[in-house]
Amino acid sequence: MLSVVGASCGSDEKGAAATSTGDVTVFAAASLTAAFTEIGDAFMAANPDAKVTFNFAASSELVTQIGEGAPADVFASADMGNMRKLTDAGNNATAPQVFATNSLAIIVNPGNPKGIVGVADLADENLILVVCAPEVPCGKYAAQIFESAGVTVTPKSLEENVKAVVSKVTLGEADAGIVYTTDVKAAGAKAAGVEIPADINVVAEYPIAVTKEAANVRGAQAFIDFVNGAQAQKILASCGFLAP
Repeated sequence: MLSVVGASCGSDEKGAAATSTGDVTVFAAASLTAAFTEIGDAFMAANPDAKVTFNFAASSELVTQIGEGAPADVFASADMGNMRKLTDAGNNATAPQVFATNSLAIIVNPGNPKGIVGVADLADENLILVVCAPEVPCGKYAAQIFESAGVTVTPKSLEENVKAVVSKVTLGEADAGIVYTTDVKAAGAKAAGVEIPADINVVAEYPIAVTKEAANVRGAQAFIDFVNGAQAQKILASCGFLAP
């Protein structure tokens, strides 16, 4: 079982001197919600004349929005595939940098009442299993895990992002789901986690880049530099993310 801790994650390390001004709009993968919210607060504390606004959703949805002209200064994806969609379309202004990695876990109801011990148990047709839609990074990763484990599953629903999977389980509408280990940690006492062995698990890489149409290029780069800095990296680590 994955250990269950509180949903709060953070760092006491002091921020750097102010280097950014103006509005910075960050489109970020849903699994970054807790970490980036704290990082955004820390960034604004270090840069009093800057304001960060987040749009959290599935990486696949975000890159589509950017391609359709949605105003974003920064794109942070939960996978390399959707970042490649951005770069292949020429919608990036800087080369993507991987700033964190993550792995996947099985999220279950508190106390694990169904007694799930591994991926093979998810094949039980009586189990209410939910996963992300296949175009969403967490859905793609889940499919890779099932294939590696040689397990055939029948999800009861395909969700729009990882937070929707977490919600179904924490609300008692599902027995289990495939999410990131960081999501299990963020759920705190509302859920429990079952580890997925490394030999069938996935290492999710999180890249970040300034977008081509960024309205605040300097602010966007300052935010990315902050994400790669010591304070933000400690916040990411406290939320369960691993170093790139």
